[in-house]
Amino acid sequence: MSRKSKQKPYWEMTTEELAEATKEFDEEFVADTFRPLTPEERAEWEAIRRRLRADHAKNGEQTIAVRVDRDLLKRCTALAKKKKISRDALVARGLKALLAAEGEA
Repeated sequence: MSRKSKQKPYWEMTTEELAEATKEFDEEFVADTFRPLTPEERAEWEAIRRRLRADHAKNGEQTIAVRVDRDLLKRCTALAKKKKISRDALVARGLKALLAAEGEA
């Protein structure tokens, strides 16, 4: 997969440069241009996914599935946004606080 050549950041571009750099997003139905990954792209994508999983495992993290009431999840998401942290970080904080309160930390 080739990367775009280095270009200056959007906030440093003139109006004309910005319009040129973002013209691809002006079109409708861009999803029609999507295609399946080639075998090379698929292999690269899988390698990236493996690295991400390994990084999480190396940090001692594990993905779990938890059922949560919708209203509680909405409140959790809103609080995480307000605190500018991820939802999983908010849940981890809550679990740590509960464990500490119970004397389990």
